[in-house]
Amino acid sequence: MSAKARQVAVVDIGSSAIRTVVAEIIPNGEWRTLDQATKPIPLGRDVFRSGVISTESMREAIAILRGFRELLDGWQIPMEEVRVIATAAIREARNRDTFLDRVKIRTGLRIDVVEGVEENHLTYVAVQHAINDLRPQIARSSAMILEVGGGTTEIMLLQRGKMVAAHSLRIGTVRVEQQVRPLSTLRSNDQIEEYLRENIRVNQDVLDAELRLDRIRFFVAVGGDARIAAARVGRQEAEHFSVIDRDDFVDFIRTVQRRNIDECVRELSLTYNEAEGLLPALVTYKLFMEATQADQLIVPDVSIRDGVILQIATGDPEKMRLAYSSQVLTSTLGLGRKYHFDEKHGVHVAKLAAQLFDQLEEEHAMDGHAKLLLRVAATLHDIGNYIRASGHHKHGQYILDNSEVFGLSRTDMRIVANVVRYHRRGRPNSAHTSYVSLRREQRMNVLKLAAILRVADALDRGHAQRITDVEVERTDDDIVVRCMCVGDISIEQNALLTKGTLFEEIYGYRVVAI
Repeated sequence: MSAKARQVAVVDIGSSAIRTVVAEIIPNGEWRTLDQATKPIPLGRDVFRSGVISTESMREAIAILRGFRELLDGWQIPMEEVRVIATAAIREARNRDTFLDRVKIRTGLRIDVVEGVEENHLTYVAVQHAINDLRPQIARSSAMILEVGGGTTEIMLLQRGKMVAAHSLRIGTVRVEQQVRPLSTLRSNDQIEEYLRENIRVNQDVLDAELRLDRIRFFVAVGGDARIAAARVGRQEAEHFSVIDRDDFVDFIRTVQRRNIDECVRELSLTYNEAEGLLPALVTYKLFMEATQADQLIVPDVSIRDGVILQIATGDPEKMRLAYSSQVLTSTLGLGRKYHFDEKHGVHVAKLAAQLFDQLEEEHAMDGHAKLLLRVAATLHDIGNYIRASGHHKHGQYILDNSEVFGLSRTDMRIVANVVRYHRRGRPNSAHTSYVSLRREQRMNVLKLAAILRVADALDRGHAQRITDVEVERTDDDIVVRCMCVGDISIEQNALLTKGTLFEEIYGYRVVAI
């Protein structure tokens, strides 16, 4: 091992198994797997049926994690180089806090419960690395990335290599088993497909509004079930991915449909854990693929754990931050277009808001992530007009509270929604539960960002983009915004008289435009 190489580990607590991987990261940012282990556990069956992790499953999970901790100790990996993530089953469990606490006490492992949007981001990072050879082709067309897990199905839609939309659907192999099993004393493969077809049809209509599925040429299937199919009927195209022809994939599904669980275990050399979820996963891929024009499945040999390791391994955090921000903002535009927003106005206000943010750094003391949230909120601040112009700030908050932007967590979206809520004249009060439920620091950031957004919005009051750029100067009492402009800006200056009051309240300066 190189003197500068690092050993890291990722533990993934999923709906049907707990998995760990130990990797060595070398200075050029590449890595190699040193060790890995998987232990099945029915956490999803507990949570998706009763809403809680049973006492028995909790004990079993702790025993597995203690064993994995011994494995990591054997590799002499310090705890600061270990990331433990949990997905849908733990995320949805009503007693998840108890579970997290017991694991920390008994194993010393601190679990990070990732949201669906973060799952999407980590999967996307891993997929981009694995199919790097195909990126020039995908950049000229449209693509869908689909990962079927035990509790959720993660979907990403890309147009010319840019993220248009990302969703985490409550469709997963364990969840399907829980829903279908009560319908009959015997599991029917036809029932599974019919159940999935009905649930997926509703979601396809939503996705079609964001990107025409029948125009998608590249279909990327992520997950262990897709890799099982690729190992049997696919062909290796590059070091990190395989492809399966569409007809061969459908034929393989028919083969699985003709077999029960025991026959799949015996004839396909699977574990029971793999066999139980195989058919629901494959049918989910098939039903989504049928809506596209893709003639192959691209199956990368990656998982969410690879995404975590790649994040750790990347030696250029600034490069990753810029790529991340670009995808977030592209997804933001996709959401805005879905609701027919005024794109020129939204994008221009976001540009002015970002300039103000940068030049007011000493006043607000917020970080780059806050700037990204400001740009998202500024871009979408008038999205509520889709429902009604009157009260559009409240309608905008509602839309954003119920929407997803690729790369932003649920907490991020709540902050963005609140910034949009207060971009007009209103102030928070104790009856605004969405605002009050935020932490104190988050509430303060909402006010700081909303104050900047109000100024930027006023500077394009006429929606004509007359003010092209701004420079900020400070006096003892005022923030003077010098405007590079084309034409008369008296409308914008007058708007700032009313929209600048929150800024004066939060920052202590009167703001004027000249």
